[in-house]
Amino acid sequence: MSAPSADLSTPLPHLHPVTGTRALVILNRKARHGRSDLSAALRRLERAGFELIEERIDRPQLLAPAIRRARGYVHAVILGGGDGTLTMAADGLVDAQLPVGILPLGTANDLARTLGLPLDPLAAAEVIARGQLKRIDLGWVNGTHFFNVATVGLGTGVARRLNRERKSRWGILAYLFAAARVMIHARPFAADIRSESETVRVRTAQVTVGNGRHYGGGMTIDESATIDDGVLNLVSLEVEHWWQLIPLLPALRRGTLSGTAHVRTMRGREFEIQPVKKKRRIKVTADGEISGRTPASFRVVPQALSVFVPPAEAPIA
Repeated sequence: MSAPSADLSTPLPHLHPVTGTRALVILNRKARHGRSDLSAALRRLERAGFELIEERIDRPQLLAPAIRRARGYVHAVILGGGDGTLTMAADGLVDAQLPVGILPLGTANDLARTLGLPLDPLAAAEVIARGQLKRIDLGWVNGTHFFNVATVGLGTGVARRLNRERKSRWGILAYLFAAARVMIHARPFAADIRSESETVRVRTAQVTVGNGRHYGGGMTIDESATIDDGVLNLVSLEVEHWWQLIPLLPALRRGTLSGTAHVRTMRGREFEIQPVKKKRRIKVTADGEISGRTPASFRVVPQALSVFVPPAEAPIA
């Protein structure tokens, strides 16, 4: 079963302005679980009263424009995909200010984990059907919004080594394999990190700035982090050799890096990262997608979006 298809290359003249619960549905069929049978999930949404209008998107760059054009014609947006799909849609979601329902179809599904969403599409549809909304923050780096984390350093190498085939075949292990290969060849760099209250000079292999709680296939930016606390959490891995990262892996998983050797943690609403060698312009990623180069300016956008969440939010692992 699939929802009726709509052509959103122009605004929707054949639809009246929204008065009920019409939802724009965009499913990334190239996501790891994007070819799974979603008919039961879509039927559950229809039984809940949603009129589903599916837009077929072939290129991720078209996600945000399609969502912007739907404003005024739909009541909500339902996205099926992984964290990359959500990130490519983020700017459009902010502009349209439509409630967002998530059907987790990706490999890591870190945003879904942060929100306590079930990873089964039918169970996720049940969450949307119940209609509980929560306002969440977004991160912003150099003009791009992100849900989970943005990175400067190792993360860009991991993003380059990951591809759809590897993620489809190996799942979460693909992140670990890519990270291991990148760590061996890591080149630390000197940079100034500026917050609202201080400037510190560091020599680091990677700086991670987190808005949500989970990233990179289930790692935790900070054990106290939430996606609606109005702050960003920064982690700087100040190691010289790849093997120094090995003892840090349990703390990376749990989000307990504060006070750990070779690690600097900071919290704030804004950060700027500038390599000391300004000609060394390092790539920046936002939720795994390449998003420009340093210097990198980060800020939190409080209460940026409404997202469907479980009525009684499940504990976050």
